[in-house]
Amino acid sequence: MAGGRRNFVKVSMDIPVRYKFLSKTLDVKDPSVHEGHTGNLSGSGLALEVKFPDGDTLVHLLSQEILVGLNILLPSQDEAIKALARLDSIDALPEVPGKCSLVLRFLDMPKESSDLILRYTIRAQITKKVKRGNM
Repeated sequence: MAGGRRNFVKVSMDIPVRYKFLSKTLDVKDPSVHEGHTGNLSGSGLALEVKFPDGDTLVHLLSQEILVGLNILLPSQDEAIKALARLDSIDALPEVPGKCSLVLRFLDMPKESSDLILRYTIRAQITKKVKRGNM
């Protein structure tokens, strides 16, 4: 997450995410639900690997006129965790043509969902350390 100090544990993993572009002030060109995945999740946000958004959508994401509705599919949960996020930054993925990483910061998420993500990331960190023999 760009700028500032990280307040949450970050875990690198592969988690499926469904996402949709949303706006209260604009007609979103692409109202469909998309499939993506995150390889980077924390209590404050995630990096979502996706097909590169069209130019208009990208401009409105950068200006925060378009937000991203997320359904995060944690392996330990039966139901998706729902969140609303804003674009923090965007990174090209040169090794994957036509894709990019949207670095998103959570704006709105129920406390229970935030707690589930925190517990999941902490458990994943502990498991990773135990597998590496660091504990």
